[in-house]
Amino acid sequence: MHNNTIMLLITPKKAQKMLANQVRQRRLHLDLTQAALASRSGVALSTLRKFEQQGTISLGSFLKLQWVLGGLADLIKATDIPEPTYTSIEEVLQAKTPPTRQRGKKK
Repeated sequence: MHNNTIMLLITPKKAQKMLANQVRQRRLHLDLTQAALASRSGVALSTLRKFEQQGTISLGSFLKLQWVLGGLADLIKATDIPEPTYTSIEEVLQAKTPPTRQRGKKK
């Protein structure tokens, strides 16, 4: 099964819970208490607890946690736009690269 197909089966709420569990597992792997991670990241302890229990957190706080846990670079890489890959010079010549948009289309 292709990764995109798998992701279609995961709801945003389920993804939040999965991310919270991954943060908790990484925290435990690094032998950090919730209080220690909260202190090092600057995220309130109550926010971290709520995140680990319910999966709810602001993007800024999530990124702070990832920074301390060592996952920030991987997260940024995961959201990067992939470069096209070519197997021949013909594919390169035939590729129509659209101009890079600076803004979205107006409605």
